[in-house]
Order: sequence, then structure tokens, then C-alpha cells
Amino acid sequence: MKPVPTSLIAYLFAGLLAVPALSMAAGEAAPVQAAKPDLVQGEKIYGAVCVACHAADGNSAIAANPKLAQQHPEYLVKQLQEFKSGKRKNAIMQGFAAALSDDDMKNISYWVTAKKAKPGFAKDKALVAMGERIYKGGISDRQVPACAGCHSPTGAGIPSQYPRLGGQHAEYTATQLTAYRDGGRTNSLQMSQVAAKLNDREIRAVADYIAGLR
Repeated sequence: MKPVPTSLIAYLFAGLLAVPALSMAAGEAAPVQAAKPDLVQGEKIYGAVCVACHAADGNSAIAANPKLAQQHPEYLVKQLQEFKSGKRKNAIMQGFAAALSDDDMKNISYWVTAKKAKPGFAKDKALVAMGERIYKGGISDRQVPACAGCHSPTGAGIPSQYPRLGGQHAEYTATQLTAYRDGGRTNSLQMSQVAAKLNDREIRAVADYIAGLR
């Protein structure tokens, strides 16, 4: 019996090694890519549902309603989802969000946050210095962290993590901080813990300072 050539053995061995690799490749599913937001549909739904309270360009002129322009879209999607689920309470917003699908929320959020935010202004000279100290440095003796640590020194926030605050209406910001403190808003444990240590004057001060950030 003639010996099998070394080259043939090497060829067969290489083929055996390749079979599992080919099988694995054949069995692998192609990565699923998230659908891009439909901005045309987002504009259409926004115009029908949101514009009366948040203005045509997302820069609400009503101090009780937040500016949405230039907000992080992921943050808006999360808030709409939590209004719909009831995790965040607001009778008006819960009613609107209940009629929206996840795709609707994504389309609206990506459309309105692409709009440019109009700057706001601090108005209370007696409180703005206090607000700046809290925003930039916190309150050490009560272990209140600096707002800038999460929301950035300019109030730009961090996409997918912390919302943009700069230029937001002081009235709206103060209302939300008070709701976090008093238990009316419970969809962020971190913010509830921070706000629990602030009094009314400090809340008004930091909200007013935030309004002037840009």
C-alpha cells in the first residue's frame, strides 16, 4: 500500500477545519439595523398633536410648557413612553401619548429636536448668583451634586443619558424640580434624591440660572 502524500493530508485537514467555520457563517443571522426615523411623518404628527402647546418649531412660548427644540431625541422618546405607561404623570400628556406608537414617538422626537433652540434669559437678579453656585458647585454640606456634572456647564446635557437644560423656561424647570422633591414626578430616582435636598428658594434660583444658559 502506497503512503498517502503529505500534501493530500494537509489538503484534507484544511478542508475539515473549514467545514465548521462555513456552517457557523451560514447559521449566523444578519445584524438587525434599527429603522431610521421618518421625519416627514414626525412633522405631520407633531403639527396635529404637539404644536398648540410646544409651538411650530419646538420653542414653546408658554412658560409652563417645555421647549423641545434641540433636546436629545432619546430623552423625548423615553418621556413619551413613560407618559404612555403611566410611569410619568400628567393628565394632558398621558392622553396624547396613549394614542402614539413607538414609531410615532421616535418620528416626532427626531423631527422636533432637529430644530434650533431659541435662547432664554435669567430674570431674577437676586437669585441668579445662588443658582449659578448650585448649578456649578452643588451644595456640599447637604451633599447636593453640581447640576453641571450631568447636564454640562452649558446645559447641553449628555445624549441618551441626561437632558438638555440650557434655555429652558424657568417656570417649567422649577415645577419639575418641585414635583421630583414632593413625589409628584417619580420617573428618575436620581433627580428625586437631588431635589429632596433643595428648598423653594434654591429651586427658583437654579431654574432661573438654567434659563440663561447657552
